[in-house]
Amino acid sequence: MTSEGQQVTSLHKFSNFTEWFDQLLLEARIADNRFPVKGFLVYLENGAYIMERIRRILEEKLERTGHKLMLFPLVTTEEFFSREAEHIKGFSTEVFVIEQKDEKGSERRLVIRPTSETIMYPMFKLWIRSHADLPLKVHQSVNVYRYETKATRPLYRVREIPWNEGHTAHESPSDAERQVREAIEIYSQVLRELGISFILLKRPDFDKFAGAVYSIAFDSWNPDGKVNQVATVHNLGRNFSKAYDISFEKKDGSRGYVYQLCYGFGYSRVLAAIIAQHGDDRGLVLPPVVAPTQIVIIPILFKGQEKEVLDYAENIFAELREKWRTVLDDREDITPGEKFYYWEMMGAPVRIEVGPREILEEKVTLTRRDTLERIQCSRLNLSREVERLMESIIQNLREKSERMLRKLIIDAGTMEEASKAIDNKCIARVAWCGSIECAQKIKETVGGEIRGERYDIAEHPNGPCIACGNSAKTVVYLARAY
Repeated sequence: MTSEGQQVTSLHKFSNFTEWFDQLLLEARIADNRFPVKGFLVYLENGAYIMERIRRILEEKLERTGHKLMLFPLVTTEEFFSREAEHIKGFSTEVFVIEQKDEKGSERRLVIRPTSETIMYPMFKLWIRSHADLPLKVHQSVNVYRYETKATRPLYRVREIPWNEGHTAHESPSDAERQVREAIEIYSQVLRELGISFILLKRPDFDKFAGAVYSIAFDSWNPDGKVNQVATVHNLGRNFSKAYDISFEKKDGSRGYVYQLCYGFGYSRVLAAIIAQHGDDRGLVLPPVVAPTQIVIIPILFKGQEKEVLDYAENIFAELREKWRTVLDDREDITPGEKFYYWEMMGAPVRIEVGPREILEEKVTLTRRDTLERIQCSRLNLSREVERLMESIIQNLREKSERMLRKLIIDAGTMEEASKAIDNKCIARVAWCGSIECAQKIKETVGGEIRGERYDIAEHPNGPCIACGNSAKTVVYLARAY
């Protein structure tokens, strides 16, 4: 422990992000990366709790919009996995397999899901018979497994990925497009409630999900200049339904293949975004809705008045715990300053201090974690003031994150300007002609890859392609990525 006001480490979020992040994961009880199998994490009590709260928020919105909760098996056969050629090509180097031998010594290989299209869609074929069975909307929160060839990073790039995946089937392409918009709105609402800012991008064709017609991604900013893809929505068209023969009888009696979507929301990556976007050099700064401890009460004890102060603190604790996740930190072996340091590192949104002065004046002293502003309010108005503070904190976190995102996006008219933006840990917005050759040239020269063009707003190039100088077709965003 250290004295009041000292930052969590000597590291700084924006200048030493990797070290700051890794140290905070352990000290704030988020995750432990020392498990002996690379790419597999142990989620500690706070990390597991936050992801569980995120899961509840998301699943409530999915089920409110007609998504049915289901749980599908972990494995599929190689035959089913290889049905959709583009899909197997996209994941062929990333899958884990289980090798199985029967009594005669014959081998059979089962593929562990890197994502669940090839597991779910043989069942969709059995369930969908006519237009009356559509739309079909299902979701599940599970772990998927990918043998990442890139260097693993805690929360960002792991081999066991906790996420929610939604899969839908529709009668027409227009119904599928409506579902794209609904999925985007659901994910956007969750991220806004967590104060996470992002760019909504349509991926270039060379970087879309294997087997999709097109892919939409939510790229959140990161202090090290890389973007963190926290969620994706993919319009699959009829590519998978043709491969898995998911057909239905139309209203006119003819038969057709369904139109499908799949979308995924990465719990560990969203947890990383919360830590990275909101945290500071003192530690975590958590949105109240997911904070394991929303309020901590710290009694300031003076000799001879201990019982009076503790009784006052316990009375406040009894009131607040009815609505908020509240802790009364009455440990006797450490100082109030050490407790302040500890709870600032843990990101508790509101700290309440009570001592003889507060008792005399019938007040409490509150400190909000996001700004460290200290305020006093009357004991009678405490619940109302806490409610106001919680709303103010998430609004401030959201606005602060959005301001930072806007600050990080730099318009670049040349390769040199784009390269400078990437070197300065920013996101470059540039004009592009659309050719793969120029995309590769940009990546090699600038050091950032084309992440895509805006899906939510129309942006038009006002200059030539920065790579070849020819007429540009679109405005795209360049960044390094996890």
